[in-house]
Amino acid sequence: MVTKISDKKSKKLGKSTYQFENPPTIISSATVTGPKEGVGPYGKYFDKVYGDTIIGEKSFEKAEAKMMEDAVNLAMQKGDVTEKDIDVFLAGDLLNQTITSNFNALQLGIPFLGLYGACSTFVESILLASMLIDGNFAKKALIATSSHNSSAERQYRFPTEYGGQRPPYSQHTVTGSGSAVLAYAGIGPKVTHGTIGKVMDMGIKDPWNMGAAMAPAAADTIVNIFNDTNTTPDDYDLLVTGDLGLFGSKINEELIASQGIDISKIYQDCGAEIFDSTQDTHSGGSGCACCTVMSLGYFLKQDKYRKIIVVATGALHSPTTYQQGENIPTIAHGIIIQK
Repeated sequence: MVTKISDKKSKKLGKSTYQFENPPTIISSATVTGPKEGVGPYGKYFDKVYGDTIIGEKSFEKAEAKMMEDAVNLAMQKGDVTEKDIDVFLAGDLLNQTITSNFNALQLGIPFLGLYGACSTFVESILLASMLIDGNFAKKALIATSSHNSSAERQYRFPTEYGGQRPPYSQHTVTGSGSAVLAYAGIGPKVTHGTIGKVMDMGIKDPWNMGAAMAPAAADTIVNIFNDTNTTPDDYDLLVTGDLGLFGSKINEELIASQGIDISKIYQDCGAEIFDSTQDTHSGGSGCACCTVMSLGYFLKQDKYRKIIVVATGALHSPTTYQQGENIPTIAHGIIIQK
């Protein structure tokens, strides 16, 4: 007899959250960064710090591809797996047509799902990998994301050689890459829930003002997580957002407070944390690698954080749309990780 979908127990909670019946395990991870990130307050927690941003390649784009290659290889090595053990590779980056991920997928030869959620891609990749594993469509999945300050700056704004002035609310794209291996079983943190965000547009047109543009999407997803799971901030050790920076994280906290939820005791933002005030990054870090290297390299390795919400945010504009004066649509995806 064929079981109807309506007869099966739903894994969806509330508006947009999914509870995994068999929570996938993050069995290994790796992070690599550029020199600026390496001399920041969390540099010692990253697996590899390059001495420069070109890392022996002919272009910044090739350097970014090399970073992802190194992160992926190191994550598989630490997990004691090879390409033959991986069922699916999910990856994304900031460059047009996600070329960093595409070229790495070409070398790996693993069935590939290319993703684009801008800076939310890290959580999006883990969320989708968890769904595939929980649904028994895969036993092991490999995820990766990357960003490079110089490649992203000349695509979205100006070449770094231009020397343009940056407003105080702007952020510095993180140079780095992170990768993780998720498995049906194993030792490591468990991904217990995933929350899919929706695209939001609050009328921001300034491509420098990413924190303000993305904060409403982050707040919406975070409130949905609490409501869908019937939990409060007291149920978690940490709530971390991806890259809202110093300005955007304050807006996010205020928006959530307006809904009657106080996250101040557990809240941190990767973009606000990854650099310090002496590094001339204005509002902090951004980019796909920001949430990736901070989450995998630091937050998930701290024993004091046993139950964590990670919400990564993304600005979904393109160089064409903002030059044509369009608003900047944004999104935020969330996961709950438990040790």
